[in-house]
Amino acid sequence: MAENTHWHKARVTNIQVIANDVRKLTFADDGFVMPFEAGSHTNVRVTINGAKAIRTYSCLPGDPGTLNIAVKLHDQSRGGSRFMWSLHEGDEVEISAPENRFELSWRASHYLLMAGGIGITPIYGMAKMLVERGAAVTMVYGAANRAAMPFADELVELLRENIDFYEAEKDQFIDLDAEIAALPQDGELYVCGPLGMLNAVKKAWEKSGRPVSRLRLEVFGDNGKFVESPFKVEVVGKGIAVEVPADRSLLDALRDAGVEMISECERGECGLCAVDVISSDSEIDHRDVFFSDEEKQENHKMCSCVSRLVGGTAVIDTGYRA
Repeated sequence: MAENTHWHKARVTNIQVIANDVRKLTFADDGFVMPFEAGSHTNVRVTINGAKAIRTYSCLPGDPGTLNIAVKLHDQSRGGSRFMWSLHEGDEVEISAPENRFELSWRASHYLLMAGGIGITPIYGMAKMLVERGAAVTMVYGAANRAAMPFADELVELLRENIDFYEAEKDQFIDLDAEIAALPQDGELYVCGPLGMLNAVKKAWEKSGRPVSRLRLEVFGDNGKFVESPFKVEVVGKGIAVEVPADRSLLDALRDAGVEMISECERGECGLCAVDVISSDSEIDHRDVFFSDEEKQENHKMCSCVSRLVGGTAVIDTGYRA
């Protein structure tokens, strides 16, 4: 998390359970929450096992002066969702101002929105905004069952025949190839969901031969397999060892240490911040959608903006040469 992130205290003013194991939290902060567009997210400082960490949540449409998020309580939570579910009305937390790295382009002839489970959070706002502006939009929404789908009824009322639901418990799954094939050539796909879903969509899109610029994926930095742990990297050519705290990305830690880095999306999509992994005594928690499954298994590279070591030490090469 960048050091210039502005943190403010926000008070929980309302809590609603809106689907199985999904609660919607409303925060108020006396004018701090400014207007934002669909796709925006906020960062929340949480406490996990006594240690500070940061979790990212999409901002939902809401009343002026408030900020709304939805949080799913995961069965094997790494701590973030448990903390958010422990909050009560009146509790205070620190949140950051909304930031948007998942913007709608407003250039497409048609928009295909795709959501998996709690990945509906940014997609819901996009659907509302697209309909309000008269854009052509269709949507596919998958989850374990209908009861696990937040905003399902609202989306039916909003999109009518232009939305389809897929329930995994009924062996219903989104046909990615068919959905992409039905999209006009100048259409765009916006998707948010589990990491496996994002990787599958990326493969299907590549197979279709469509421009990468017309596919947008929402990737959060906490979408990993393991709880964040501190680790250390030794940087080839710099002669330094950099400590990476649990609540900081490798990219930010390297910059703090004076290592010049190139980056763009900082969501694990573009690969510009990737570093070579020369050696490691710990497993790498790959959280990007840039590298292929084969490349991730090789563990020769990692995206420094989102991926992490599960503790331990690695020797990395950023490409720096004196």
